[in-house]
Amino acid sequence: MGDSVFVITGASRGIGAATAELAAAAGYRLVLASRRAEDLVNAGMRLGGPDRVWAASCDVTSWHDLAFLMGRVEEEWGSIDVVFANAGASVVTSFTSDEGAPPAEWADMVLTNVCGPAYTAKAAMPALVRSRGHLVLTGSAAGRGVRPGNLYSATKWAVTGLAQNIRAECADTGVRVTVVQPGLTDTGAIPASRATEPKLDPADVGRAVLYAVSQPPSVDVNEVVVRPTGQGPYR
Repeated sequence: MGDSVFVITGASRGIGAATAELAAAAGYRLVLASRRAEDLVNAGMRLGGPDRVWAASCDVTSWHDLAFLMGRVEEEWGSIDVVFANAGASVVTSFTSDEGAPPAEWADMVLTNVCGPAYTAKAAMPALVRSRGHLVLTGSAAGRGVRPGNLYSATKWAVTGLAQNIRAECADTGVRVTVVQPGLTDTGAIPASRATEPKLDPADVGRAVLYAVSQPPSVDVNEVVVRPTGQGPYR
């Protein structure tokens, strides 16, 4: 991939960290973004040091943070070729009981999961148009069906629609747009009620991301759904 630049939000753990490992192995320079940049220091050194890895503090619910980061990356590294809008949050919700998180804790999840990828796409788009690059968003298999009482699922429905709408607007720009929709993934945030179910490793999802972005420019992989073998059809 030469010196192509790959930006990953939510890069400090889980799917983001696993994708960073794979992208580094594929030859990309990496911009790893997290709310806490100090969580990225070890990964940055392991994956190539400051010449190859840029660790950035960035809150995806802040338009200012994202606009500043994307502008600075393009200015200093010359281009942005792939952006993986991966940062996400999840809390258990119920509308008919007191189970799960109280409503006061729901807003951060909605902002992170919906505004986060939207802001990321908007901030990165001028650079992606110039590079004819690739935008990837982390959706979820939960964003493809009904999950009783599950606000997280609704936010991932929103990501599915967001990816489709961005792609429609980008059709004449050369920018490709992919939404990756993983099933249950072992990110360390699985509810106790699902702990014994089949799970993907974060690297399984990372390989799906690298598959999409490694296609020739004439191929636009719009959706990738990947579930662990044995996961039920409605989970």
